[in-house]
Amino acid sequence: MIKKYWFYVVGLLSIIAIGTALIAEYFFNLEPCKMCLKQREPYYILIGAFIFFSLFRWQKKIWFFLGVQLISVYGLFYGLWHVGIENKILQGPSGCTGGLDVTDNASSLKEQILSKAIINCEEVIWSIFGLSAATINSLLLFLIFFINAIYLSNNYGAKKEKIN
Repeated sequence: MIKKYWFYVVGLLSIIAIGTALIAEYFFNLEPCKMCLKQREPYYILIGAFIFFSLFRWQKKIWFFLGVQLISVYGLFYGLWHVGIENKILQGPSGCTGGLDVTDNASSLKEQILSKAIINCEEVIWSIFGLSAATINSLLLFLIFFINAIYLSNNYGAKKEKIN
C-alpha cells in the first residue's frame, strides 16, 4: 500500500514536519536556533517539489524520488550535526553556541554579545520521551531516506530477466 502512495506520503510527512515546527514556534513561543531553521529547509524543498510534480503530471516522478534521496541526505547532515551539538559531541557553527571568548576589551565583549545567537543550539528547548526535536527530525529524515531507497530500488532498479 505504501508503494502505491509513497509520493503522497512524502508530501504529507513534509507538511506535518513543517506544520509542527511552525506551530511550536508561533503558538507555543519556542524560538528556533539557527540549526533548527536549517533543518526545515529540506521539508520546504520537498513540499515545493511535491507541488511541482502534482501540478505537472507529465514529469517523470523518478526525478522527484531521486531528489528526495538527495534532500534527505542534506537534511540528515544538519539533523545529525544538531544532535551532536545538543549532546556536546560536535561544535556548532559560529553564532550558534552561547559561550563567549575571554577578552580584556569591553568593545570586543560587546561585539561578541551582540553577534551571538539569542537561542543557543546546545540547549534542547523541546523534547518528548527524551528525544529532542532535532533527534526526531533526524529519525524522520532517515525513515524517508530508507523507505525511498527501497521504493527506488523496487520500482526503478535494474530488472533481472527470468531464466527458464
